Amino acid sequence: MTDAAYAPPDTPLTVIHADHAILVVDKPAGLLSVPGKGEDLADCLIARIQALYPEVLLVHRLDRDTSGVMVFALTRHAQRELSAQFESRKTKKAYRARLWGHLEPKEGTVDLPLIVDWPNRPRQHVDHVNGKPAQTGWKVLGHDEDGTTRVRLFPLTGRSHQLRVHMMELGHPILGDPLYAEGAARDHPRLMLHAESLRFNHPETGKGMTFTAPVPFR
Repeated sequence: MTDAAYAPPDTPLTVIHADHAILVVDKPAGLLSVPGKGEDLADCLIARIQALYPEVLLVHRLDRDTSGVMVFALTRHAQRELSAQFESRKTKKAYRARLWGHLEPKEGTVDLPLIVDWPNRPRQHVDHVNGKPAQTGWKVLGHDEDGTTRVRLFPLTGRSHQLRVHMMELGHPILGDPLYAEGAARDHPRLMLHAESLRFNHPETGKGMTFTAPVPFR
């Protein structure tokens, strides 16, 4: 994967769940969550959703190159309630990833503060003075013969590029990462990062709900 011109996939919209208050979808890799600056970056997930659900409202985002579960609101009340859950860390998120190298031990936590790397934005970097707190848990699922590691990641905070930077700081960047991987680790058809599951309380009923999306890579 390289920093080529934006070429979003024509993948059909996959709706995981829809009711009067929320919409849960499986975002494809390579598609912006929201429009970027300029007409060439107008195609995005929320714009595609608006064609079917004109009332849709943004709650959170996934990076362009990350796939997986996203929840949208269909009412202002639902948007406020869901946004509050994300901000207060009441949601539970799990990601699947493939990493460069043999990660050990079997599980652990990265606790490194992050801030935007202004001269090189949108890259983020660790800053122990000015960075915002960021924690990521990991659990190794297996090691492959090609020297890579399959993991499940649990972001406890929601900083931009958090999982990508934290894995790089461990010395095991996510495969296919155009910003933080180099050489053979970068040379993959996509970023090997997928939002596998998301748990939150329904904004109207308060009922706990968990939604999943199948991992599109091995």
